[in-house]
Amino acid sequence: MSHELPIPDYDQLSLGDLRHRVRSLARDELAAVLEHERAHGNRTPVTEVLTARLAQLDDGAEPSGGDPANTPGVASTPRTPPVSPAHSPDDNTPLRHGVAGQTPARGRP
Repeated sequence: MSHELPIPDYDQLSLGDLRHRVRSLARDELAAVLEHERAHGNRTPVTEVLTARLAQLDDGAEPSGGDPANTPGVASTPRTPPVSPAHSPDDNTPLRHGVAGQTPARGRP
């Protein structure tokens, strides 16, 4: 698809966010999003949300107010974990089941 989707950051939205944002779309906009989803991700839960909303519109529901282009962007998740091995405690052997005296030295020299 060469044109922009009516929902900014569509591919980064969670399913919950998508449920809310599709409510403001007209039928033709929603059909374009569904076509994009089927051509690219074809995620079953997403197509179910989109087809259910299309059915609601076909049954007389009206798009809610608001412009999806004005919604806040999706915050990206960091690529590096916030915890590094440098912050980890000393090597720790887990306790064996049973008596504590059976546990190995647990990092003691």
